[in-house]
Amino acid sequence: PRLKISFYFLSDFGVLWVCDGATFGPLCEGNPFNSVRGSDRWGSGHYGASRGGRLHKGLDVKCQDGSAVYAPFDVTLHGKLTVYTDRNKEAINEGINLKGQGLCFKLFYVRPTRTSGSVRKGERIGTMLPMQSVYPGITSHVHVQMCDQSDPTPYF
Repeated sequence: PRLKISFYFLSDFGVLWVCDGATFGPLCEGNPFNSVRGSDRWGSGHYGASRGGRLHKGLDVKCQDGSAVYAPFDVTLHGKLTVYTDRNKEAINEGINLKGQGLCFKLFYVRPTRTSGSVRKGERIGTMLPMQSVYPGITSHVHVQMCDQSDPTPYF
């Protein structure tokens, strides 16, 4: 992964450099720079966006339905996940739990090719599910959510 440097200013002490380490590589075929979903009639893709009475707890990375989804860095796969309890959303009700680069995160709306073991950066880990069949007109995307529900944006 690319090295990401953060700057923290400390009053009279100058600048402290901290290496955060993890940066997500390309997640989706056709989106090499991990462009984030903007606003559409279903909402906005940034972390903390309003979802009616709740807040969006992830970051939506654009991904066309049926596209290959890749490991953003070397990861271990930690099982399949279920996104919804609503049977009307069954077509997109899959995802995967991952760990790597000191991070624990989930990818929603992805049919995993497998659910355990180690995968190298850039290897295919799944296929984007047909989001348009459930949310017509939405910008199709992979939802990236940290296991602790913190903001994933700094890693992109």
